[in-house]
Amino acid sequence: MARPILHHRTPQFEALMTEVCAGLQTLFQTREPVLMLASSGTGVMEAAVVNLLSRGDRVITVDAGKFGARWEKLCRTYGVEPIVLRCERGQALHPARLEEALARNPGVKAVLFQASETSTGTRMPVREICALARRFGALSICDAITAMGVFELPMDAWDIDCLMTASQKALMLPPGLSFIALSARAWEAQARADLPRFYFDLAREKKAQLRSQSAWTPATTLIMGLQESLRLILSEGLPRVFARHERLGQATRQAARALGLGILAEEAPSAAVTAVQVPASINDGKLIPRLMRDRYDVVIAGGQDELEGRIFRLSHFGNCSAADILTGITALEQTLRDLGHPFTAGAGIEAARSVLSEEQQHG
Repeated sequence: MARPILHHRTPQFEALMTEVCAGLQTLFQTREPVLMLASSGTGVMEAAVVNLLSRGDRVITVDAGKFGARWEKLCRTYGVEPIVLRCERGQALHPARLEEALARNPGVKAVLFQASETSTGTRMPVREICALARRFGALSICDAITAMGVFELPMDAWDIDCLMTASQKALMLPPGLSFIALSARAWEAQARADLPRFYFDLAREKKAQLRSQSAWTPATTLIMGLQESLRLILSEGLPRVFARHERLGQATRQAARALGLGILAEEAPSAAVTAVQVPASINDGKLIPRLMRDRYDVVIAGGQDELEGRIFRLSHFGNCSAADILTGITALEQTLRDLGHPFTAGAGIEAARSVLSEEQQHG
């Protein structure tokens, strides 16, 4: 990304686009074109709504946290009627509940959900959700912003109609790029949808990208970085990438348990991020991320909305190694000690190390 910037209407940029578009198809595991937008994740979520739905459509949105709630807000903004399935924070949607909602509401146009709810560290049953949506004639619209490149999400094999992600998570880039792919069925819906769109017109973007160009001025430096990110991911191989994320997640959760901390999404943890419950021994949970950052130079995230001060979140995706996990757990132990939380010193580090050493033994 520090190289001289390419002009986006040149043969050199077209060669770059050709390579990264092919790499994105491999990452998404799809034959469909994967479109790039110069936007954050919220932008690509909005692009999905305005391209696939029409005013007055009824849809089901899965609200399992802050980002699931965003689907509802986006739909209401554009005159789409959401039927909200709210999940207890840290709980995944049970497929039987979705099946009941689809049966009770014939004519629903789409099911909008997260593969990994970032705010709670919860993994959703993506394959089952998509199968139910297709059975009832609805589109499956999946936000994979903290799931793509973390765990298995084969778009074509699982009949996912709309799949999206963004640059700043497992793709290891700064924010500013987002990516979206539509199934053939979704492209048919795109042609019928009547919501207003201009910058986020995916048909226009598809036409440009099939010529290895972009409809609008692209984020050229980020796309240059994307070329290297995709090379790193695909050279490691998707199965090894997914296994690495799963092992790092297991190590993080085992460390938290060894320190006497609860996992919010105990039954359906995401391999991308772990939401850890603030123990009763600490009065102000917002102090944990603040002290880790200011005293120990390790940045983690706190809880959001109703979970603010009740959880903190440890990520383990993208450019993350066993050494990063052990460094983070060391800082967490120091912070918990500073705040007076009782635990056996070194217990978290040893728990994480036992999982990570098992990974090394298996190659």
